[in-house]
Amino acid sequence: MLNVNALRAEIARNGMTQGQVAERIGMTPTTFSSKIRNNGFGMDDADKLIELLGIRNPEAIFFAQVVTSQDTRAE
Repeated sequence: MLNVNALRAEIARNGMTQGQVAERIGMTPTTFSSKIRNNGFGMDDADKLIELLGIRNPEAIFFAQVVTSQDTRAE
């Protein structure tokens, strides 16, 4: 699951807007916003973002853990 806040922080750290990032990786700002809302970045998009933004810990952004309260013990 995408850590949206961490991605937005990386964008801000680089002094860019989401629209600028979108255009630099070859998509429209509307598509970029939609992908953020729907956790829809594929590996190609993630690779472009990692390179463009100089992301040092991509796992924390693109593979954030989701914690649930589901019991996983075997019966």
